[in-house]
Parts: sequence; structure tokens; C-alpha cells
Amino acid sequence: MFLRFCVLLCWGMMVIFMAGSCNNYQKVLKSSDYDLKYQTAMELYKKKDYTRAYPLFEELVSVKRGTTAAEDIYYYYCFCNYYMDDLVSASYHFEQFAKTYPNSPRAEQAAYMVAYCYYLGSPQYSLDQTNSLKAIDQMQVFINQYPSSARVDTCNTLIDQLRSKLERKSFESSMLYYKTMNYKAAIISLKNTLKDFPTTLYREEIMFTVLKSSFLLAENSVDSKKAERYKNTMDAYYAFIDKFATGKDVREAEQIFENARTAYSIFKPVN
Repeated sequence: MFLRFCVLLCWGMMVIFMAGSCNNYQKVLKSSDYDLKYQTAMELYKKKDYTRAYPLFEELVSVKRGTTAAEDIYYYYCFCNYYMDDLVSASYHFEQFAKTYPNSPRAEQAAYMVAYCYYLGSPQYSLDQTNSLKAIDQMQVFINQYPSSARVDTCNTLIDQLRSKLERKSFESSMLYYKTMNYKAAIISLKNTLKDFPTTLYREEIMFTVLKSSFLLAENSVDSKKAERYKNTMDAYYAFIDKFATGKDVREAEQIFENARTAYSIFKPVN
């Protein structure tokens, strides 16, 4: 019974404390004492209470513009957006901070955070990769602007991760054309993937799929186009075998080549 009484007493005191705290916070919000607002905002920020610190900093950004406190206020306001997971707003404000205070010791960090917010907003490879492209661009901007920064190595690592995601997106999208039997589009798309990602780990599979797509495109073509497309199939075989003469798909590739050569001899134009 006594234990239950103690628990209820503690709970009651906590509720009273929280109610008092909320009342004090509301008073600060409505106050015209901007020094008090700044002090309260910083206290909340240090406690990681970014949700309550945010509206105070937001107001102070406008009120204190042009003052000696403006840089500090805007800096913490940027990070409130970041910690609240509003990455779009955070990236925008970090960029504005870097432009507004280019000589600040915090300008480098702000410039990095612009790119990092886009990086965090980059979705899985199967979705739209606009943020990935923006992140790569901003990382490169940062590297160019701060080539001696300790963050350059991190930027290069993140760029590699993002490019790997773009590479897989391109590869999977190209393979979808093949799987849906759109062989002409598959050939074009797969070759573009090789062009955009010349060191891709998917190179062998891409070149073999180009070979298969070329043959199947020829097989399903009207007679007037068969000779040219069987010839393209043989060219695709030579390109593949030049790179992967001992690859796992060599036997199948050779069979495709023999079939294409036989068909070409039938459909090739007679001079």
C-alpha cells in the first residue's frame, strides 16, 4: 500500500512538473524578451529537445538578422531541421548558411552538410535517384571548394556508394527490357550502362545479355532485317569473347554465335 502511494506521489509530482514546464515554455514563446528566447532555445537544444527549440530559433532568425548573434542562431536552426529529419529544409538552410557566412569556421561543415542531407535522402536503388545525383554533385562541389578538408575521404566514399546505387539502378532497368522481351531497347540500355559505368561489376552479364538480345532480336525480325541483325549478333559475340574467353557463359555464347552465323549465311544479301 505504501509503495503504491509513493508511486502515485511521484507520478503526480512529475505531472505537475511537466505542466509547469509546458506553461513556462508557452510563456517564453509568447514573450517579447528575445534574449530569454535565445537562452531557452539553447537550453532545449543542448537537451536535444529540437522540436521545442525549433520555433524559438525560427523566430530569432528573423529578429536577430544582422546582429552578432545571427550566425549562431542560424547555425543551430539549421541543425534543428537536420535533427528533426527535415532533410530538404536542412540542406537548403545549410547551403544558405555557407553562402551567408563564407568566412565562418562553420562554413565548411555547413557545405558538407548540404551534400550529406541529400545523401541521407537517397532512397533504395529501385526508386527515383534524384537525391543521389544531387548528393554526388554537392559532394563534388565540396571537394572542389575544400580540397584539403578532412572530410574529402568521406565524400569520396559516399560518392562511391551512391554511384554503386546508380549503377545497379541502370543495370536492373536495362535487364527489365530483356525480361519483357523488348530486345532492341535492352541492347541500347545495356550499352548505355556500360558507357556510364565502364568499370561496372556487371560487365560480363551485360555483354552476354547484349549478345542474347541481339540474337533474339534477329530471330524475331522481318526477313529484310535479319541479315544485319545476325551480323550484329556475331559482332556482339566477338566483343564478349574478347573480354571473357574463360567466362561461365562461353559455351552458350558459342552456340548463339554458331546459330547466328548459320542464319546469316541464309539471309545475307547476294551481290
